[in-house]
Amino acid sequence: MAPEIEIYRAAAADIGALVPLFNAYRKFFNPKADVSASLGFLESRFREGDAVVFMARADGKSCGFIQLYALWSSWYCRRIWFLSDLYVAQEQRKHGIGKLLVERVKTFASQTAAGSVMVELPHSEPHLVDFYDRLGFHRDTVFDLARYHPPA
Repeated sequence: MAPEIEIYRAAAADIGALVPLFNAYRKFFNPKADVSASLGFLESRFREGDAVVFMARADGKSCGFIQLYALWSSWYCRRIWFLSDLYVAQEQRKHGIGKLLVERVKTFASQTAAGSVMVELPHSEPHLVDFYDRLGFHRDTVFDLARYHPPA
């Protein structure tokens, strides 16, 4: 039987439930990720108010999250939401939780009159192209991103 799933906007009070999920997400891309850095990062995001996080609960247990950051388009004079992070705990995958989190972001983008939602797709995760395509995302025809990393 599929779990009962709730999607809700996270607040600072949810950090305790969010940190283990966020750190598991980070470990996938960076095996050296640690809970202390994850906690500090999330505390800063909520304190500064510069991120929007939606969380998923399955049968009352936190099991996933999606995190957004606001960007601005000078061309269109509108906000763009950058979908930075999406994670669903391994044991809760295949229940459509990731899809529900993305659908919530799409609703949020409409509610905030955003021009778009942008997502960065890692080359190490080619299946995400199909996942986001099925949810109405398409390759940008105007931009291909380049990145600069300043010296440490």
